[in-house]
Amino acid sequence: MEAVLIRRSTWLDTTPGRLYLDGRFEAFTLEDRIRELPGVPVETWKSLGKTAIPAGRYRLVLEDSGKFGPETLTVADVPGFTYIRIHAGNSDEDTEGCLIVGQVFAEEADDGGNILRSRDALTALRAKLVPAIKAGPVYLTILNP
Repeated sequence: MEAVLIRRSTWLDTTPGRLYLDGRFEAFTLEDRIRELPGVPVETWKSLGKTAIPAGRYRLVLEDSGKFGPETLTVADVPGFTYIRIHAGNSDEDTEGCLIVGQVFAEEADDGGNILRSRDALTALRAKLVPAIKAGPVYLTILNP
């Protein structure tokens, strides 16, 4: 299984996107601001807990998390980042650098937008990704606008 996240441009501190599994739309996403400067070391542009991970291709794994529980969807081996989870949430304040998913993206002029029906989206996503990750490697490709 191949996952692809197509990001839209950052508005204020919010970066919305769409997540596809094997070419089919699965969920809306929300992340922190894209601060990435291609070719420049991560430590020069990263703001802890307020930065979207760099565009690229990453393996998805399952890890036990004290905050999110067993078999938490995790984006592995992100340069300069640790504990990047895919989880429920509603706004950029819930991300801390992670990726939140939802069934609805509500655009808001004053804050960049919010994710709605996040737990429903995460449940549906987990139903597809957990067995796929257990069966073999699953990769997430993240594309910047």
